[in-house]
Amino acid sequence: MDYIIATHNLKKRDELCRILAPLGLKIHLAEELGITLSDPDETGTTFEENAFIKADTACKESGYPCIADDSGLAVDYLNGAPGVYSARYSGDHGNDDLNNELLLRNLEGVPNEKRSAGYVSVICCVYPDGEKITVRGECRGRIGYEYIGDGGFGYDPLFFPDEYGYKKTMAQLTADEKDAISHRGKALKLFVKELERRNDK
Repeated sequence: MDYIIATHNLKKRDELCRILAPLGLKIHLAEELGITLSDPDETGTTFEENAFIKADTACKESGYPCIADDSGLAVDYLNGAPGVYSARYSGDHGNDDLNNELLLRNLEGVPNEKRSAGYVSVICCVYPDGEKITVRGECRGRIGYEYIGDGGFGYDPLFFPDEYGYKKTMAQLTADEKDAISHRGKALKLFVKELERRNDK
């Protein structure tokens, strides 16, 4: 079955494709199929609401099953911010450098033990018949004090996942290492199980 990913983020698309490939799914960006999707307003107050808005809009516009991810960083000291505003935290949507700089400024002087955070990913798939699958994954860690590593995207150079004992940021991990522990990797594994259940019906 062909699926469309409701994103213009090629790195996010690549992560999704890597983990979903074993299912034999054909994953496309809308542009690859000659489809132009609108960019819906992400008016939700939760990751679940925004993931559904993106997947539902893309499904209705394309006629294909559509997968959307809404993800972000929730810093405990900042009461869950930047949260659903992670990509536009600085006011400039998708500007990783400005978002990271603002995060570091807002955590200036905050000690290591209070810099705990969680990366969150919610994946929603909407089918043309109205069926919906929604799953959530989370990766806990801490925010560092400077950029370390040149891989990944978003807040990865600042985020030390618990699984690596604060010795590596997400931006220092290989693709396989990241997929094994990341919020999106965990959400996608749950998504795969839901797809398998659906296919077994």
